[in-house]
Amino acid sequence: MRTHQILPVILFGALSVAPILAQGHESFNKPFPPYKVIGNVYFVGTAELGSFLIATPDGNILINSDFDDTVPEIRASIEKLGFKFSDTRILLGSHAHSDHMDGDARVKELTGAQVMVMEQDVPAISRMTPGNKPHPIDRVLHDGDEVKLGGTTLVAHLTPGHTKGCTTWTLKAEEKGKSYNVVILGSIGVNPNYVLVGNKDYPQIADDYVRGFKVLRSLPYDVFLGAHGSFYHMREKYAKLLSAGPGDPNPFIDPAGYKAHLDLQEKNFRAKLEQQQAHR
Repeated sequence: MRTHQILPVILFGALSVAPILAQGHESFNKPFPPYKVIGNVYFVGTAELGSFLIATPDGNILINSDFDDTVPEIRASIEKLGFKFSDTRILLGSHAHSDHMDGDARVKELTGAQVMVMEQDVPAISRMTPGNKPHPIDRVLHDGDEVKLGGTTLVAHLTPGHTKGCTTWTLKAEEKGKSYNVVILGSIGVNPNYVLVGNKDYPQIADDYVRGFKVLRSLPYDVFLGAHGSFYHMREKYAKLLSAGPGDPNPFIDPAGYKAHLDLQEKNFRAKLEQQQAHR
C-alpha cells in the first residue's frame, strides 16, 4: 500500500470533500468575491481555496497559487480589488498539495515573483510540474524565517503533519488604530488516506502532528484564516462583514474560532491514531 500520497483530498472540519472531488477539481475553482479581511490583508481565492494578498507600498505578497488553472481566477480577484497582478513580488504557499501550490510556475511566468518554499516540502514541490514545467523555487525557507516587503513581515512556522513542510504564516495587521495577530493556517487536518502508524514514506508523521499542534497553540492569534475557507467559516464571516455597521466588530477577529478548529482537528487526529494503533 502506498502511504501518504500527495493528493488533493482535504478534510473540511470533520467532513470529507469526496463528493466535490468526484466532480473534478474544477469545482474548487468556483469564484468567490474578493474582499478586504483586515488591514493590508485581502482574500483573493475561490469558494473552496484560501489565497491571500498582502499589499505593501513596494509590491504585494501572494499566499497560495492553488491549482494551475485557478491562477486566472486569482488574477481576476486581485484586479477587482484595484491591484495589479504584475505587482506580485513574492509567492508563498501553505503546503505541497496541488490544490495550494500547483500554480506557482504560472504565477512566476506572469509576474516574476520570487517563489519561496519550506525546506521539508521541497522534494514534494519539485514533483509538482503542471505542463511539464519545472517547479520554481527561488528561496528555501526554514522554520522561523521572516519574509519582509514594504514594511510588512511574515513569519514562516513549520507546522508539519499534513505535509512534511506544512507552513503556517503569521503577521500583524492594523485596523482602527489597533494591531492584530493574523494566523494563516496551512492545515493540521488528517486526510482520510493518511497512514499514521507504520508509514514507510513518512515514519515520523504522528510525531510531526503532535509538534504541529503544539506550535499552533503557541502562536499569538486574533484573526484566523486558512488554506481552505471552511477552516475558519469564511462564508458565514463574509456575510457578517457585508452586513456590518460602522461600529460592528470585524467578524474575522475570532480567537475562539481558531482554538475550536485546533481542538476539533486534534480530536480527529487522536481518534485516527488510536484506531490505527489498535489494528497494528
